Amino acid sequence: MAKVDGGRLFAKALKKEGVECVFTLSGGHIMPILYGCREEGIRVIDVRHESTGGYAAEAYAKVTGKPGILVTTAGPGITNATTPMAEAAETGIPVIHIGGGSPIRENDTGPLQNVKSFEAMAVFCKWARKIYNSSRVPEYVAMAFRHAYDDTPGPVYLEIAADVLFQQFEEDEIYWPERYRAFTTAYGDPRLVEQAAEALIQADKPAMIIGETARFSQQEKNSVEKLANYLKIPVFSQTTSRGVYADERTNELFRIGEGAIREADVVLELGVDHSYKIGKGKAPRVNGAALRIMVHPDLTKIGYNVPADIGIVAGAGAASDQIFEMVKAKTKPIQSGSWTDEARELTKMMRKPFLEAAVSTILPTHPGRVAAEVAKYIETEATDWHVICDGGDAASWIDANATASYPGQVVRYGPLGTIGTGQGYSLGAWAADGKPVLYYTGDGSFGFYSMEFETFVRNNIPLVCVISNDSAWGMIKLSEEAKRPDYISENGHLATTLPEMFPYEKMAALWGGVGIRVDHYDDIIPAIRKVRSSGKPGIINVDVDKIAMAPATAAFAGVKQK
Repeated sequence: MAKVDGGRLFAKALKKEGVECVFTLSGGHIMPILYGCREEGIRVIDVRHESTGGYAAEAYAKVTGKPGILVTTAGPGITNATTPMAEAAETGIPVIHIGGGSPIRENDTGPLQNVKSFEAMAVFCKWARKIYNSSRVPEYVAMAFRHAYDDTPGPVYLEIAADVLFQQFEEDEIYWPERYRAFTTAYGDPRLVEQAAEALIQADKPAMIIGETARFSQQEKNSVEKLANYLKIPVFSQTTSRGVYADERTNELFRIGEGAIREADVVLELGVDHSYKIGKGKAPRVNGAALRIMVHPDLTKIGYNVPADIGIVAGAGAASDQIFEMVKAKTKPIQSGSWTDEARELTKMMRKPFLEAAVSTILPTHPGRVAAEVAKYIETEATDWHVICDGGDAASWIDANATASYPGQVVRYGPLGTIGTGQGYSLGAWAADGKPVLYYTGDGSFGFYSMEFETFVRNNIPLVCVISNDSAWGMIKLSEEAKRPDYISENGHLATTLPEMFPYEKMAALWGGVGIRVDHYDDIIPAIRKVRSSGKPGIINVDVDKIAMAPATAAFAGVKQK
């Protein structure tokens, strides 16, 4: 039988797990892995910066529900991926990061790209291991998938030195693990499930929150929507779980939950981590007097930041199925009534700043109007497109306007608040299913990895980029104006302004794409159509009002909006 090196073993092990693509930036320490992937029919997608590759792997996982794979070369290749791993860790996204290393035989001699990369990755990854014998690569890949899929998913890391990777063995000498991980999530304690069912039945104003972690806890996932429909429970989903448990376009209950959780008397929480993105689970974001039913696969998240009245250690779908079956046995389905109407009005009140911005006629265009026009295009002409939300102020406008019909349709960073993720997220979302991408960003975030547009062109990615251009790091600039008006008036801004309406759209000419500057809201949708019809990635640069503040920015700045 032929000999195989560690690179081919990595590829074979990944193929066995159903991996279809890996993200990478080439380097001498990892080339055998990339060659192995090609031989095994795994697509190798190379980027211009490892951070982009890490974000792409994260988005791939958000869309598919399966781990994204990142392969980076030794030293700076690995350290460049530090922030993506931190982002994945904070949001609970399964990413398998494989890093190269300088040869062991050169330890303590000052070899190329030798740094404490393993220690750096171990800080942000939930599990990390070095491989010292390439014959054991399949075992460690199996372990990596097991840990990535653990109770709360997250990034894991494998590192292998170049001289270990190049080791060759007879293929029939290799041990291949079988049946090495579970394919189910935990079900809840029946006693606690019954308590939860009783509480929901007795509730006058029940509501549900689906957290980021619930994206990867889908066993019996249809039961979440069944339970919501049966008891007419309004549902608020955090971004990663939007479109996973129901189509927001066709099920109104999944569109009216954000206001409902403020007044609910019982709140069922599925995979919620109580970060700042949900107001840490406290009032006014969630009614402080509500009875809280917390379902989470990680028991350390039960009662985190907020007391749990009923705490169930289980997967979101599995526990919902148990609760639903218990509810069906105890009561008849609820018909839409006053609580549904009230939840609708509460959500409408919460969305007032977005609704008003959507019809604003100010020029330069209100940033909320830009997001609303983009969302209108998606709703009417591009319902299957991915919507990638990047930037600070910009991301909050588009996230609030976009609707999710399927898992990963709307992709945004998590509680780490990492701007500049958009190019990588766009690449990963497209790689997951080949659907077109609407990449929405601010002018600041656009600049992080803008050379990845060459990656988009090289891979023929159908992508339209819309830049909400306020010529600033808008969220911080607006916040500082609110916090220190006298100081700013006297001394001017510091490190928060960018070139006035810089012509980013001209970049599109480099690859024969369409770049359009837009100065009026009526021209936004026609511009999107023009870029899309070109068949190449394009850039729409929209001049926006520099004073309008998104609700998220107002909250950040401590400003009360009317």
